Amino acid sequence: MDWSAVVLGLDGVLAIALVAIAAFTWKLTQSLKAAPRLEPTDTKPPEASIDVIIPAYNEADNIRACVEAVLTTVLPGAKRFEVWMADDQSTDATGSIAAELAAQHANVHHLAVPPRPAGAVWRGKNWACAHAVQFVQGDYLLFIDADVRLSSGAIAAALAEAQTHQADLLSCGPNILISCFSEWLVQPIMMSAIAIAYDFQAINDSAAVDDAFAAGPFMLFRRAAYDQIGGHAAIHAAIVEDVELARQIRRHGLTLRYVLGIDLLGVRMYSSFGTLWEGWTKNYYLGTQENLPLTLLSAFTIALVFVMPWMGLLASLIVLLLNPQFSWPVGMLYGLTALTLAAYGLLRWLSYRQVGVPLRYWWLSSVGGLIVVAIALTSIVKTKTGWGWTWRGRSLKPQS
Repeated sequence: MDWSAVVLGLDGVLAIALVAIAAFTWKLTQSLKAAPRLEPTDTKPPEASIDVIIPAYNEADNIRACVEAVLTTVLPGAKRFEVWMADDQSTDATGSIAAELAAQHANVHHLAVPPRPAGAVWRGKNWACAHAVQFVQGDYLLFIDADVRLSSGAIAAALAEAQTHQADLLSCGPNILISCFSEWLVQPIMMSAIAIAYDFQAINDSAAVDDAFAAGPFMLFRRAAYDQIGGHAAIHAAIVEDVELARQIRRHGLTLRYVLGIDLLGVRMYSSFGTLWEGWTKNYYLGTQENLPLTLLSAFTIALVFVMPWMGLLASLIVLLLNPQFSWPVGMLYGLTALTLAAYGLLRWLSYRQVGVPLRYWWLSSVGGLIVVAIALTSIVKTKTGWGWTWRGRSLKPQS
């Protein structure tokens, strides 16, 4: 076997991976440096009325904790503060828990969302949100997911931020809470990739529609702006509705602002590998606006950055065992392996220092990277064919 040719090939791949890690680290740190942060404020929040809308489908495990966290909100001088749980035909105990909460608190309301209207495609939580909006009267509308946990100062800080920057839509990137093993492998990679793909400075400073982005777990609208863009009804068929709503804001010449809210709100996105797989394969390809070359490039980049350093280590050990003779290509292999591992370690450390991306199981990033690559490729197939394209068991494939 021509070991020299094999080792030279490995050297070339590792050199490319080293460049990719350096570029990935630079872009990530630049995006995070430019990220405004939502922080607790001593300033009295504006005397506005606000309605919190929580769309919920089979959220029995989340809805009580979500609402109770919202009810810790401190809003001195608020003209009105109401919480609306939109139960989207849940088949678990969501409805009964919501009814119980509504009976216990005068400003908490349970809405039983009717079936989706015939003749139009309504996907995801769009119908539940659109239905709930018919009942609210606040100056501001805050849409949060049932798996979000707000601190007592989150809404006051968001209102102050929105008013200071005259934001028609203020969206907050939450702290991603991680518990199960699959989340430890995948979520740090996904969060880093999103921070690069949707640069904070571009989102906040650009006027381009393609630069628009919002995080669905926390979206605070000025009510007049929400009505102006047509609300969720205008994007009823959208699956990645948060990004599409942000683009609608930008298309109408309104003000969009995106901030890091990791100090004041958190979200537990997935509770198992199955829900994680379903959720990310639903969104990944759509997140690139169904751009096939871009999706493949992103998967390739993830493989270079998160998988190759460890593949280099494995290759170095194999070469050392099977062909212990030292030569300059072998020496280069060892050196490049050490450099890529060091560069990857620096990437994870900087991510941890800047925004608290957890370091647990960092040494299993090759497994996480391979899962993300599989998610990207599967997402293409699901989106194109409709095969297995679901969310919480509901099919997303358009009905013919």
